[in-house]
Amino acid sequence: MLEGKAVIEDTDMPVKMQIQAMASASEALDLYDVFDCTSIAAHIKKEFDNKYGSGWQCVVGSSFGCFFTHSKGTFLYFTLETLNFLIFKQFMNADIHEEEEQGKL
Repeated sequence: MLEGKAVIEDTDMPVKMQIQAMASASEALDLYDVFDCTSIAAHIKKEFDNKYGSGWQCVVGSSFGCFFTHSKGTFLYFTLETLNFLIFKQFMNADIHEEEEQGKL
């Protein structure tokens, strides 16, 4: 397990899910080379899809910009070591009971 500490930059995600996300990120960094951002992101996405249902998205890298729509309560942006992690559940029109929010980084 990495010794580094994650720093949350922005979130509307419940604390329990934040902890799961950071643990998944740390686990992925133990499994994959730090330069293999695609495999790290895929690992986190698959864990969240399995635990919290499908529709999760994950972006990992040292520098990226994005604009997205997400379901309320599913957004987390944090840094760990030299990488930035963006995790969110995509907003679907079928999710009428969930509110839509937009994020811009």
